[in-house]
Amino acid sequence: MDAYRVLGANDRAAAHATEVLRTGRGPDGEDLAPMRMAEARITLAAVAARAGELEEAVQRGQDALHADRKCLPSLLLVADELRQEISERYPADQMTRNFSEQLHELRHAPGS
Repeated sequence: MDAYRVLGANDRAAAHATEVLRTGRGPDGEDLAPMRMAEARITLAAVAARAGELEEAVQRGQDALHADRKCLPSLLLVADELRQEISERYPADQMTRNFSEQLHELRHAPGS
């Protein structure tokens, strides 16, 4: 999934990410592998950005950032890929600036 995202193989990346999200929940609805699920959401966000769906991209990116448990350095790495993607495609949009600011705040929050 991650390799397909990085290579820009959007259909394959989306298919794998969708499968991760479909199979990655326990019977109680909780994410079984929170970081893997967050990465899947980032992948779908990148695919959405490339398809011209900025609002969906930002929403999926924010969903990934709000995971209950996360490895912050790893999450920030993949989220920064999304930030770069939307910044290149939508540099003047307020949603782009908001997402970038959210990442900046998360990166510089106490304990991160």
